[in-house]
Amino acid sequence: MVDQDKIKEAVKLLLEGIGEDPAREGLLETPDRIARMYSEIFAGMEEDAGEHLSRVFTVDHNEMVLEKDIVFYSMCEHHMMPFYGKAHVAYLPDGHVVGLSKLARTVEVYARRLQIQERMTGQIADAMMRELTPQGVMVVLEAEHMCMTMRGVKKPGSKTVSIAARGVFEQDISLQSRFLQMLQV
Repeated sequence: MVDQDKIKEAVKLLLEGIGEDPAREGLLETPDRIARMYSEIFAGMEEDAGEHLSRVFTVDHNEMVLEKDIVFYSMCEHHMMPFYGKAHVAYLPDGHVVGLSKLARTVEVYARRLQIQERMTGQIADAMMRELTPQGVMVVLEAEHMCMTMRGVKKPGSKTVSIAARGVFEQDISLQSRFLQMLQV
């Protein structure tokens, strides 16, 4: 659980550390605003993706289901700076499907934590395999990292792409190709 009092104290120390006056009019409410913001953007720390993926519906087909362009925002655990982009999630059902909004909610659970993109990609795929028991899952995340845009190498517009394949997607190149072609539509 997010401890807002600790965050407020830390923000005051940070402001002092960069040479600001936390008592200055424009900064008086900043510790409180940041504490509330962190409660929101790190809400995934207390969530279980399984809750979102547990409600399934029986189907009589096992065709690929793809939810693409799921916008997400996360925080890099190395610099505590945002990274953001789109998630593309596909699975081959094995007799049952989950509501489409639940795929987006699953992405959100893992995005709303201190993260690295590579781990987040795998966490989404693993949760879907564990909870939906499909024939296979494939997840692609493409994101821009502010730690590369605002600081360091300063390369705005560069994107990092990470891929996780599970089940039949791991070995079946034709399924992987079909997934990637569907992203282009």
